[in-house]
Amino acid sequence: MQITVSEKLGVGQRGGYYEEAGALRDMVQNHLLQVLSLIAMEPPVSLEAESIRDEKVKLLRSIRPLTPEDVAKQVVRGQYFAGTVNGLPAPGYRQEPKVKSDSNVETYVALKLFIDNWRWSGVPFYLRTGKCLPQSASEVRIQFRPTPHVLFAAQCDLKLDSNSITLRLQPNEGISLHFNGKVPGMSLGVRPVRMNFSYDAEFGAYTPKPTKRLLLEAIAGDATLFIRRDEVETAWKSWTPFRAGWDGKPLTNPSLRGGLVGPVAAEDLLAQSGHVWHEPQMVK
Repeated sequence: MQITVSEKLGVGQRGGYYEEAGALRDMVQNHLLQVLSLIAMEPPVSLEAESIRDEKVKLLRSIRPLTPEDVAKQVVRGQYFAGTVNGLPAPGYRQEPKVKSDSNVETYVALKLFIDNWRWSGVPFYLRTGKCLPQSASEVRIQFRPTPHVLFAAQCDLKLDSNSITLRLQPNEGISLHFNGKVPGMSLGVRPVRMNFSYDAEFGAYTPKPTKRLLLEAIAGDATLFIRRDEVETAWKSWTPFRAGWDGKPLTNPSLRGGLVGPVAAEDLLAQSGHVWHEPQMVK
C-alpha cells in the first residue's frame, strides 16, 4: 500500500513554524496517519463515532515500533533546494523567510511501515509527503497480491502490472481500478488499463467541501471525523524514535530540488523489496 500527500508549494511564510515542526510533525503523524488508519482499520461494529474511533486507535497501536536503527533503514528525509517549478525559479528551503541558513529540517519524508495484526501481517506500507513537488495531490494506492500463475504473462512473455485500486483524495476526488486488459485483435497483447470513477462527474455541485462538512458535523455534535485523545497520544508515541534516530545526523538527501518527484533514496527504499512508487496522475 502506498500513501502519497504531495504539495506543490514551499513553506512560504511558515518558515518559523516549519523550523520547529518539519514534515514529520507537520504531515506524517497527523495527516498521513489519519489516512492510514481509515484505510487499514478493521470494520467497526457500527457507524457510531466511538466504534469508528476505537478501530482507528487499534490500528495505530498495531504499527510495528521502529528503533533508531530501523529509522536509518526505513525512513528517508530530504529538503528542497533552489530550483525551478513550472519553468520559473524557486527558492530553496534555506532561502525562505525565518529559516536558518544551515537548517537540517526535513521538508520531505518517505518511510516504510508494517502493521502487526492478522489482516496486514507482512504487507509493507509506504508513506511519503513533501513540499515543492510537481503537483499537489493526495492518493492511496492499494496493490493486490499477484496470482501464483498468470496465463497471459506466460503467453506474452512479459511482466504484467499488479491489479490495484487507487483512491484519489484530492484534487478531482475519485476511485480508479487498474487491471490488465487484452488489446483487441488477433495477436495476444495485454497492457494495463484503468476504470475511473469521479465524484465531481457523478455528483457535481452536490459534493460539499471537506471544511464545510467538518464545521457542520461539529455543530451537530458528530465526533466521527475528529481525533480522540488516546488516538493523538498513540500517534505521537509512534514517532518518538524518529527524532532520536535523527538527532545530530545530517539529512539523508539534502540536495532534493524543487520540482522533482523526490530523492533517489526514496526510490531505493522501495527497490529493496522489488517495489516502485506509482506517481499520482498529473492534473492540470
